[in-house]
Amino acid sequence: MVQFSLPQNSKILKGKYYKDKSGSSNIKKVNVYRWSPSSKENPRIDTFEINIKECGPKVLDILFKIKNEIDPSLTFRRSCAHGVCGSCAMNVDGVNTLSCIKSHSDIKGDLNIYPLPHLKVVKDLVGDLSTLYKQYESVEPWLKTTAGEKTSVEIQQSQEDRAKLDGYYECILCACCSTSCPSYWWNGDKYLGPAVLLQAYRWITDSRDEERKARLKKVADELKLYRCHTIMNCTNSCPKGLNPAKAIASIKKMLATS
Repeated sequence: MVQFSLPQNSKILKGKYYKDKSGSSNIKKVNVYRWSPSSKENPRIDTFEINIKECGPKVLDILFKIKNEIDPSLTFRRSCAHGVCGSCAMNVDGVNTLSCIKSHSDIKGDLNIYPLPHLKVVKDLVGDLSTLYKQYESVEPWLKTTAGEKTSVEIQQSQEDRAKLDGYYECILCACCSTSCPSYWWNGDKYLGPAVLLQAYRWITDSRDEERKARLKKVADELKLYRCHTIMNCTNSCPKGLNPAKAIASIKKMLATS
C-alpha cells in the first residue's frame, strides 16, 4: 500500500482550549484554525466554548465574540457584515460561505471554522487572494468602446439586454466558488477559475461593449477556460446563489458556434 506523509510543519496540531466561564447550559464548541507567519509553530485548532445566549445569530458574531472577549489575536477579514463585500468568506462546517450570513444555529454539534481551502494562508482565517485578483484584472473588467461620441454620452441599453446581465453582475468576488473547485486547486496558476470566468462572461455578454471577439479570444485557452470539467462545486457553494458553471458553459458555447 502506498503511504503518503506530510511535511512535519504542515501537520495540524491540537491547540488551546478556552472553557466558558459563564456557567451557561447553552454552550457551543467552536474549533478555529490558527496559524501565524511570525511563529515557527505548526498550525493548530483552538477550541472555544461559546455561550450562544450572549452571541448574535451568525458565525461572524461568534468570531467577534472570540476576538473581543477571549483571544484578541484571532485574525479574520470582515467589512460590511451584510453579505455584500465578500470579505468574510471562509470554510464553515466543511462548506465555503460568508460567515456574516451563515447562521450558527443551522450547524448541529461542534462548529468548525477554517480559511478558504487551497489558498496560501496569510494568518489564521485569512487566505491570500492576490492570484485571483491578478486573474480578475487580466479579463479587463470594464466597458470597452471605441473613442468617439459614445464615450461622451450615456450608452443606452434595452431592458432585454440589461436583463442578460442578471445573475452575473451580482458576483462579489468572495472566492467561495473558485476555492471549492478541484480544477482551480490543481491549476490555479493558469486556470482562471469560476469567479473570474463569470466576471469575464459578464463583460462578454454586455451589449454596450465593443470588444466581444477580443474578450472571447483572450479566454479561449485550454488552461484558462477548458480546465473546467463541470463538477458544479462552484454553483453549489456560491453564497449569493449565482451559477458560475452556467457562465462558463455559455462562453464555451459562444466559442464553439462563432
